[in-house]
Amino acid sequence: MTLRPRLACEITLAGVIAARQENALDAAAITAFAPLLPGSVVPSLTAHNFPHPARIVAALKQALDQVVERDRKLTLVIPDAAVRVLLLDFDSLPEKLAEALPIIRFRLRKLLPFEVDDAAISYQVMTRQAEQVRALVAVTPQPVLAEYEGVVREAGYEPGAVLPSTLCAIAAIADETDALVINQNSACITTAITRHNEVLLHRTLELPENAGNDIPDIQQAVSVAIAYFEDSLNTPLESLFYVGPGGAAAFDIILNQPDSGSTYVRVRDLVEPPEAGATSPVPVGILAGVTGALAN
Repeated sequence: MTLRPRLACEITLAGVIAARQENALDAAAITAFAPLLPGSVVPSLTAHNFPHPARIVAALKQALDQVVERDRKLTLVIPDAAVRVLLLDFDSLPEKLAEALPIIRFRLRKLLPFEVDDAAISYQVMTRQAEQVRALVAVTPQPVLAEYEGVVREAGYEPGAVLPSTLCAIAAIADETDALVINQNSACITTAITRHNEVLLHRTLELPENAGNDIPDIQQAVSVAIAYFEDSLNTPLESLFYVGPGGAAAFDIILNQPDSGSTYVRVRDLVEPPEAGATSPVPVGILAGVTGALAN
């Protein structure tokens, strides 16, 4: 298995989070955060995610320069809204990448609203049975990938793996427990369900641009995910993991409003704020992406 770099960063609407960890067994990573002005990141499946690229380059340098030692190759975590993630079922799928990728690409041509022939595609087989193979597939349009990789290179670093935020966050779950993860680190909300490291659901919903108008959409998205969790796993959900600005405390206020009509659900931070190792203050709730990116 090829190990990822020990350096990672995530580009979010709020800013750039950087983290370095000497090895996956280290208890804590060295972290840093560089804020971005509102409107600096507009994640989407089309180009121009960065209306002001120079802001992103400056934030990358500010955050990464605080944690880097030698190696300037990193894992880059990008917003879910810039990647399409799908769970696809196949009657069969070759085990060799060179043989499987054309089959996956052919299927994607019928499903996605953008050019897939030159898109970056990665996949992982979730289950392989006699007559069905289920694969988790992440697709990034080439112009979007080039835009994110370009600002990293301009900042003086080299992007290795480029991964969506929620899939990285899932890797930060401490054990193989059944989990519902809510990620609101961009202009969308992603709900994901895992069981024993298998992804059962990954759904991303774009939110209204006006803050405050998105609460009913958030509550509905979470309600649907909870119902799916309890039906699929045949077990009641006692708590969920949250990734996003403000952390679990802020999301609890949104989710468990007295007039929501929903059953109370405990909200937990997927990754707790660091007690040490932060070279600059990191906002609560947004460390899961880089933590998962380093968890190998």
